[in-house]
Amino acid sequence: MKIKTLFGAALLASTMLMAGAAQSKTLVYCSEGSPEGFDPAPYTAGTTFNASSRPIYNRLVEFERGTTNTIPGLAESWEVSADGTEITFKLRKGVKFQTTAYFTPSREFNADDVIFTFARQWKKDHPWNQYTAGIAWEYFDGMDMPALLKDIVKVDDHTVKFVLNRPEAPFLANMAMDFASILSAEYAAKLETDGKKELINQQPVGTGPFMFVDYQKDAVIRYKANPDYFNGKQPIDDLVFAITTDASVRTQKLRAGECHVAPYPNPADIAGLKEDANLTMMEQEGLNVGYLAYNSLQAPFDNPKVRKALNMAINKQAILDAVFQGAGTAAKNPIPPTMWSYNDDIKDDPYDPEASKKMLEEAGVKDLKMKIWAMPVQRPYNPDARKMAELIQADFAKVGVGVEIVSYEWGEYLERSKAKDRDGAVLLGWTGDNGDPDNFMAVLLGCSAVGGSNRAQWCHQPFEDLIQKAKILPNNDAREPVYREAQVIFKEQAPWATIAHSVVFMPMSKKVMNYKMDPLGSHRFDGVDISE
Repeated sequence: MKIKTLFGAALLASTMLMAGAAQSKTLVYCSEGSPEGFDPAPYTAGTTFNASSRPIYNRLVEFERGTTNTIPGLAESWEVSADGTEITFKLRKGVKFQTTAYFTPSREFNADDVIFTFARQWKKDHPWNQYTAGIAWEYFDGMDMPALLKDIVKVDDHTVKFVLNRPEAPFLANMAMDFASILSAEYAAKLETDGKKELINQQPVGTGPFMFVDYQKDAVIRYKANPDYFNGKQPIDDLVFAITTDASVRTQKLRAGECHVAPYPNPADIAGLKEDANLTMMEQEGLNVGYLAYNSLQAPFDNPKVRKALNMAINKQAILDAVFQGAGTAAKNPIPPTMWSYNDDIKDDPYDPEASKKMLEEAGVKDLKMKIWAMPVQRPYNPDARKMAELIQADFAKVGVGVEIVSYEWGEYLERSKAKDRDGAVLLGWTGDNGDPDNFMAVLLGCSAVGGSNRAQWCHQPFEDLIQKAKILPNNDAREPVYREAQVIFKEQAPWATIAHSVVFMPMSKKVMNYKMDPLGSHRFDGVDISE
């Protein structure tokens, strides 16, 4: 009954808001889930970033809409030292933080805001490092930023220099990622004085194209165009996220005109949506991978032979047919085939239940019982995690492995699945943040990400040495063979069962103009317009 009530609230709210569109331009986006919060840095979920960093904030460097090209953001230019260890950003002048019902800035954006944004994630003794109990800076730590940074220097109010302990090839692209969204140091100081630090995650203030208005938990988020945005006021006056977790309901609301954009349709609905004369269906190859991550710290999953054996029990083609319905391809590597350095020479694990059973017996595994965690939300790389888990459950039963399927609310799922003592294997996936292989191999499989975004809890030194080597090489031509070699080790060690890469579909009303699909999977509404 609670779920139905929330759906009803979201439906009513979106209908009322659509009715108001005649007075101002309102775009309603049927979001697939609720954000964990509105401070982007502690999180990794795209749902959270779509609701926080992308409408509300800016970064020093931005990704050009619809591409992985980096362009100036809050930094109008930058210089990199000859040895690659100093990056000096010249900050844009005249940028205003948003004036909201709960905060009025007294100054413009400057170097203090940059220092605050990164120092709070980096310095354990910073007053904002643990502004809520147990907060984790998953991206910052997972990308080994604490070891990379030597200093962040305020040269003057509009110049900041990052000093690194080593060259870092993807550094500029990393600065365009969501964890690097710039917050207001002045707003933080006010909250600290008021004893209300937690509000930085509930009532956000940024410099971005849209300003936060309010959030009805699990129902609706409202934004309005930032009139002082340094790139100009947006064509849309009001932006609304109508949270609609059920894909079928999102499709119904889109067809009924109750929302303008509805992501992640059910694969079975795609053909019908394409035929709807009132809709546009965009699609592109996703920069993504869906996987099953074993907990390599727990027996018997600490044995790569056991992980390999289980991988050989999974019928990927059956999953592709039942879950993706023509919108996916089998994955064999931890990066997608559209990414540079993809090693197509690697052979995938064959589907061979008899060989799987024999390998498990040889490893001394008998009557194994395990859990498979099924995501509660849809993603292009996993449109139906429950069904996928059930198919794997049936596959594992054929080789004598009993499976219990578990799931949790999305935020809880992400938090619980990071635990080093987590039981079993987790269904998850990834859409690239910056177009660089490091964003998959280091963030998801690096030693510094264990206990965080490395859900396999896998730290294998030969692999780690390669990905660290690739970070400091001067260009992609030099880095590519290193990443190709790392993929060979990954396949041998099998910390994941790689499941699929998918095509991403984005249905929307034909009234929506200038929307661009993002290869990095984000949903951005800057520059978007709607016709009357």
